[in-house]
Amino acid sequence: MNPDFWHERWQANQIGFHQDEINPYLVRYWPELEIGMAGRVLVPLCGKTRDMIWLRDQGFSVVGIEVSPIAVEAFFAENNLTPAVTRRARHSRWEVDGLELLCGDFFVLDRGDIGEVVAVYDRAALIALPPDIRPRYTEHLAGLLGDATTGLLITLEYTQNEMSGPPFSVSGAEVQQLFADSFAIERLCSTDVLEANPRFREQGVSRLTEQAFRLTVHK
Repeated sequence: MNPDFWHERWQANQIGFHQDEINPYLVRYWPELEIGMAGRVLVPLCGKTRDMIWLRDQGFSVVGIEVSPIAVEAFFAENNLTPAVTRRARHSRWEVDGLELLCGDFFVLDRGDIGEVVAVYDRAALIALPPDIRPRYTEHLAGLLGDATTGLLITLEYTQNEMSGPPFSVSGAEVQQLFADSFAIERLCSTDVLEANPRFREQGVSRLTEQAFRLTVHK
C-alpha cells in the first residue's frame, strides 16, 4: 500500500477510520503506562485524530507523522490552531502549542526527525497496513525509539475474508510475532465491539474484537 492510496482516500473523504471522539482505550489505559507527566509522544500515521489534543492536554508534547497534507491541514483547522510550517527535504513540519506534525512518508523518517520520545501511541497505524508491510512498519518503529520506551497499541480482529481492509484484522498472535523481537508485550484488554460498530456488521463481519496492548522496548 503506497502513499497514493492514502492521498486518494483523503481527497475522496473516505475516512471511516477517523474517530471524532477521544479513544476510550487511550483514556482508560494511558495512565497505567506510568509515563509521568512530561516528555514527547510519537503518534505514527496519525491522520487528524483528536487523541493528539488529549495527549497534549495531559502535559505531553506530541509528534505525529502523517502522509496526507489534507489530514494535517484539517487537524489544525478543526482544532482552531495556526501552526508554523517549515518545509524540509523529506517532510514538512507543522508546529504549535506542544503539537508537531510531520507531513511525509513514515518510512523515510529517522530519529533525528522526530527527536527523543518517551512513548508511542498506535491506534490506527498497524491496522491500516496490509500484512506484507506490517513487519517493515514494526521494524522501522522500533528503530525510532530508545530503550525502555513505552507504547499503547490498539488493534481490531475479525475474520479477514468477511471484509477487505483497511482497517485490517490483526490478531493477538500476530502482535506477538511482529513485536516480540524488540518489545515486551502485555495485553490489557480484549473486548467484543461488533454491536457498537454497525459499519462492520453491514459489510458482513460476524465478530469484531478490539484489543489494547502495552509495549515496552527491550532492545
